[in-house]
Amino acid sequence: MNTLATYVLLLIAIAAEVVGTTALARSDGLTRLVPSLITVVSYVFAFWCLSIVLRTVPTGIAYAVWSGFGIVLITAVAWIHYGQKLDLPAVIGLGMIIAGVLVINLFSKTVAH
Repeated sequence: MNTLATYVLLLIAIAAEVVGTTALARSDGLTRLVPSLITVVSYVFAFWCLSIVLRTVPTGIAYAVWSGFGIVLITAVAWIHYGQKLDLPAVIGLGMIIAGVLVINLFSKTVAH
């Protein structure tokens, strides 16, 4: 799998994880059927995609991208769709997470096997 396809698959995995986490927040402790099913299916799909990515991207790098972008995206979903407020330190912290992911991907020589 080429690098572009690998990172597209990683982005798909991240999106699936964000869908699963959003549904998890609506599942009421996994007591509501539909959000619970969405959570399980989304997480299984996300981890399946991630497992393919890990064939070519080192685990630490893949997980850094996964968790960093996942944190930022789930925070954006919570802010836009559910009105959860962000204060300045939260916005600065999210910016630092994005910067960290960019530094890893743009400057680290450990990104590719």
